[in-house]
Amino acid sequence: MTKKEKLPFDRTLHVHDHCLCMQLQRAARVTARLFDDAFRPLGLTNGQFSILMALNQPEAPTIGRVADILAMDRTTLTANLKPLERRGLVAVTVDKSDKRSRRLSLTEAGDALLAEAYPIWQTTLEEVERRLGSKNTDMLRQKLVALS
Repeated sequence: MTKKEKLPFDRTLHVHDHCLCMQLQRAARVTARLFDDAFRPLGLTNGQFSILMALNQPEAPTIGRVADILAMDRTTLTANLKPLERRGLVAVTVDKSDKRSRRLSLTEAGDALLAEAYPIWQTTLEEVERRLGSKNTDMLRQKLVALS
């Protein structure tokens, strides 16, 4: 049996310095922590805020539609909805036109919490934008939209 070759450390450094996926993940984690810290007094995470915001629509969207908006798989979304349902922030109902499908809507408590969370989001976003600079923020936003 031959000994498997170990990947040289310089390759690790190359990936660290050039891997877009790794850099995006790092930036996402740091940004998520900032928003998590900001939303903590409301008992929300940044992910829960995103779900509540995705449900803030004139007509209750389907689970599939919300999963698409958030670029999540349906199973992950369903798991992330459970705590919001338990808190009475989200209602899941059967779609009248397709009994196999479920519609998601904010409850009155969900609407109120989202309204309270929005200014916190706005202030935190302004802090992130200040750190990046407005020109960089606009370019970054355009590039991220292009990637997704």
